[in-house]
Amino acid sequence: MSFSVMRPTGNKSEQYAQLLEQARALLHGEHDRIANAANFAALVWYALPDINWCGFYFFDGRELVVGPFQGKPACVRIALDRGVCGAAATTRQVQCVADVHAFPGHIACDAASRSEIVVPLIHDNTLLGVWDVDSPLPNRFDEEDVSGMQALCAIFLDSLKPSKQTEAAA
Repeated sequence: MSFSVMRPTGNKSEQYAQLLEQARALLHGEHDRIANAANFAALVWYALPDINWCGFYFFDGRELVVGPFQGKPACVRIALDRGVCGAAATTRQVQCVADVHAFPGHIACDAASRSEIVVPLIHDNTLLGVWDVDSPLPNRFDEEDVSGMQALCAIFLDSLKPSKQTEAAA
């Protein structure tokens, strides 16, 4: 399969609309979590400006463990009571942090990170993990980013569900 990634253009709302289309096309027909997570992270890394890390932490039943990502090497394991990722996993609420240095218990995997957005990934009412995006700019993320990231994560989570045709063929 060949896939051509295009950098989104226009205002932030238009950029997310284009990115959502690309994510749907990229993940269409594939249900493997790791394959989709790897391509999803690469797509977002390429498409969004002013980010220095994006990727997945998957919940193993005890803690968050790094999954596919783009950026500098990352913390491998994050306890649920630590950092922005742990807060998102524990509360199951999006964490949008304007200044990570002001966040209690922030884990500095990349000292250049200044702001962060983390979306909890809930699949079949179970915590699958979190989607984490960092920026070297303070206040990089806003409500449009929260909505855009939630919509992107919904596409990722939907890709993990086999289609009705796949289930019927099995």
